[in-house]
Amino acid sequence: MTKRILIVKTSSMGDVLHTLPALTDAANHIPNIQFDWVVEENFAQIPSWHFAVNKVIPVAIRRWRKSWFSKNIRQERHVFYHQLQQNNYDIVIDAQGLIKSAFLVTRKARGIKHGLDSKSAREPIASWFYDVKHRIPKDMHAVERIRQLFSQSLGYKLNNEKGDYAIAKHFLSQLPVDNQKYLVFLHSTTRDDKHWTEDQWRSLITLVSQNGYIIKLPWGNESEYQRSIRLAKGFPNVEVLPKLTLAEVANVLAGAKAVISVDTGLSHLTAALDRPNITLYGPTDPKLIGGYGMNQCSYISPEQKMSTILAEDVYIKLKPLI
Repeated sequence: MTKRILIVKTSSMGDVLHTLPALTDAANHIPNIQFDWVVEENFAQIPSWHFAVNKVIPVAIRRWRKSWFSKNIRQERHVFYHQLQQNNYDIVIDAQGLIKSAFLVTRKARGIKHGLDSKSAREPIASWFYDVKHRIPKDMHAVERIRQLFSQSLGYKLNNEKGDYAIAKHFLSQLPVDNQKYLVFLHSTTRDDKHWTEDQWRSLITLVSQNGYIIKLPWGNESEYQRSIRLAKGFPNVEVLPKLTLAEVANVLAGAKAVISVDTGLSHLTAALDRPNITLYGPTDPKLIGGYGMNQCSYISPEQKMSTILAEDVYIKLKPLI
């Protein structure tokens, strides 16, 4: 008999990716398990890449709250709840631990609701909406916390093996046979204090260019596009990519020899694809939410400032990978 599970993990990109290894664990322990997944519309492609996901149910809480009571948004919510309540699930796992997702999604889903207890959830009040509450230590990496939540909710014991995102194969099978030798530089992030200086990016490009690699620069909005143009100026081996979907970016990352990134959602996607990656950290601490997976390296500024990270030092770490 198929065991049907609903996952509530809506955002952000990194958080959604961090949930994938828990699905792999569950699929390895429980025959015929099948997941539906409620996720923010902008990240709806990600769950579909995992073999154990049956249906993705997009939600648009971020967009809805800008015009919550408008006629169109009310209609969208009605359609969403109709889709959410079509199935009676064996278990609903809220891996978000936030009031908004617990109240707006988990509370209305049909099934026994599992989630973090008040001492484990990011927002303790969220635990009021769960039937079964689990205590998970906060001093674990986010991936391991979610793996523990799934194992306790579904009743199996984890071994000591590292978690497996199980999506790399999906993209590696699509790579062209004559794939060119290239690196990807992920220079874009949402916070100004997590940006690396453009001078240092260009210095790193200069150092890498002597190895004969093409360097590809993805971007997501106009300011990121303009930064890409500035970084590429004067370098014939640097390619500013066109605007890409998330799946198309994943295809580019999957074929890269290595990746250099700032602290951004795409660095977690790189980790999920098992690509060698050096992530640069200034004000943020990677201990609990840093790159998780094979060949993931954190370069942490001792001064907690991105401006103190030097291209020469990053290149020293990159050379063994290329």
